[in-house]
Amino acid sequence: MALNRRNFMASAGAAAAASMLPDVAAGAFADPELKPITGRAVPIGVAEREARIARAQQLMRRQGLSAILVEPGASLVYFTGVRWSRSERLTAAVIPASGRIAVFTPFFEEPSVRESLAVPADLRTWNEHQDPLALVGAWLKERKLGSGTIGVEETVRYFAVDGLQRALPQARIRSAAPVVRAIRMIKSPAEIALMQLASDVTIAAYRHTYRRIEKGMTPAEIGAIMNAATTALGGRPEFALVLLGEASAYPHGTGKPQAVREGEVVLMDCGCTVQGYQSDISRTFVFGEPTKRQRQVWDHMHRGQQIAFETAQVGVPAGRVDDAVRAYYTKLGYGPDYKLPGLSHRTGHGIGLEGHEPINLVRGERTPLASGMCFSDEPGIYIPGQFGIRLEDCIYMTERGPRWFSTPPPSLDRPFD
Repeated sequence: MALNRRNFMASAGAAAAASMLPDVAAGAFADPELKPITGRAVPIGVAEREARIARAQQLMRRQGLSAILVEPGASLVYFTGVRWSRSERLTAAVIPASGRIAVFTPFFEEPSVRESLAVPADLRTWNEHQDPLALVGAWLKERKLGSGTIGVEETVRYFAVDGLQRALPQARIRSAAPVVRAIRMIKSPAEIALMQLASDVTIAAYRHTYRRIEKGMTPAEIGAIMNAATTALGGRPEFALVLLGEASAYPHGTGKPQAVREGEVVLMDCGCTVQGYQSDISRTFVFGEPTKRQRQVWDHMHRGQQIAFETAQVGVPAGRVDDAVRAYYTKLGYGPDYKLPGLSHRTGHGIGLEGHEPINLVRGERTPLASGMCFSDEPGIYIPGQFGIRLEDCIYMTERGPRWFSTPPPSLDRPFD
């Protein structure tokens, strides 16, 4: 359950949020025995990015799109390699239905943008007194595309959409999600290999951290150990959510002070990136001797995760995975539906360059599962005022069914076997 950092910090308080940050006292917790395990990581190559663009162009022609506008973010990285932040100064790529793409950026940013540009492109710059969307419109008009249907990647901001429409009053503008989603949700072997490495790093960091948890530790202290281990192992920490005791009953935590106590639940939800591709793994265990109720709920949740895995077969509508888990939980007395005690969130989310990507394992999602899709599998059980149990492991779909990136633990007593 990868988190939106801003939303988490607003809801869970500074003490817990500190454990989300990759650089919290990392040096103080570094272990010289930990060595990078990502040396075999193979970056996404130029040929693969060009093939992505070619597939997008093929889909665009089928759907009647003349071009697609993409702002900085995961989709821009996916197609062009350009890693850039959004600001009031537009940097964007335009993918035409055929031919070379264009990248627009402020004149003074051009050298920096070019550093990560990984595909051949027409790199256009604009100066501070100019309207960049007018330049985008002029470029499209030059190619006889200005009166067609222009797609915008679904996260493009309104000012860019509005500016493009003003620059191209004859154009029809609509979402490019049917094209971009269709391509990005099917991961290549190269992408899956990077996600596997990211998962391997997270599991290794968990094992390192688990042995060092002591009574009285705070979420921030545990998160700092986890992030330092992740860094030492060659990953880039993205989040380290640590929920202790009652806080584990709330999927994204609470702002109340927390510390490790004997007999209480420790829920950790952590992830990293390798070459930009993400892991997202949760583990729940008890510090000390678990109660009968804690064991029971852990076993129920563990079986729920397995039911999701078994249901996730090629051709099955994604929503049916969530339905199967909820049906099982209802028989046990949880819920029904999203009611608590029970499962208050979806069973899983897509994952790749982003922690949360379409599509989701959620009720009503009709998209058939297909080889190359990747998801989290995390049907947690939460008991308000007491504790929560969440195991989260990600899967990737093959023609023969789902495969684990990380293998779920066998029991509450062996959380990292």
